[in-house]
Amino acid sequence: MKRRSRRNVPPGMLRRKPGVITFKADPALVEAMKNIPNRSEFIRTAVLAAMGNLCPLCQGTGMLTPKQQEHWQAFAETHAVQQCKECHELHVVCQRSPVKRKPHGRRRK
Repeated sequence: MKRRSRRNVPPGMLRRKPGVITFKADPALVEAMKNIPNRSEFIRTAVLAAMGNLCPLCQGTGMLTPKQQEHWQAFAETHAVQQCKECHELHVVCQRSPVKRKPHGRRRK
């Protein structure tokens, strides 16, 4: 019987070994996590949830590349960062046209 080479196997059919990631934690965090039954699953879930909340521009780095800065400057000409009067979080507001719908699910009168 002829063996198939890895080149001929469709993507997703190869079994990949899971990677291992380690990190340093302060003693208080280590102590707080001692009683979590499956710490690996807890950490995986927390990391994936955090990644879903990354800034769409910097992707969590906290910095923009020079090209991203150029795009942001062009965008900022017609948009502003403002604080929500209800929840006090910052959000981007378009300066070109009025908003038809208020945040938090309520419509403007």
